[in-house]
Amino acid sequence: MKKTLLSLCLLGLSCAPVVTQAQQSVTCVRASEQDVANLFDAWNDSLATGDATKVSELYVSDAVLLPTISNQVRLTDQERIDYFKDFLKKGPRGKIDSRTIRIGCNKAIDTGVYTFNFKDNTHVTARYTFTYVWDGKGWKISTHHSSAMPEPVSKP
Repeated sequence: MKKTLLSLCLLGLSCAPVVTQAQQSVTCVRASEQDVANLFDAWNDSLATGDATKVSELYVSDAVLLPTISNQVRLTDQERIDYFKDFLKKGPRGKIDSRTIRIGCNKAIDTGVYTFNFKDNTHVTARYTFTYVWDGKGWKISTHHSSAMPEPVSKP
């Protein structure tokens, strides 16, 4: 069958993928932009608890975390918990400076710039991307990338 579809596609004929009955019955959940903004707020509020496990629970079990203040890629729940234990000691509080939200079927992407203020009165401005997936019960973080700005940022 794959060979036939490839042949038809090469001839410029129908190249639509075959969709099984099971795939057709999957519900498409779409978040609103406000829903996605609320997901960041929930994540930020979880930081305020000081509980690394609570923060980690917002991620799918195989999520990828590329954190701002660590060179280690975090791929497991335990690795994310270990990262957040150290990060939470700083008393972080995030604020979105600018964002773009993209919404799809059972996924959403929130990307932009945020600033973290810490209890020692320091701060870091970073670029971020949160990718969210619908897990059948709720929205979870599947990818979180955060990287400090390459040049100093002046605050107005």
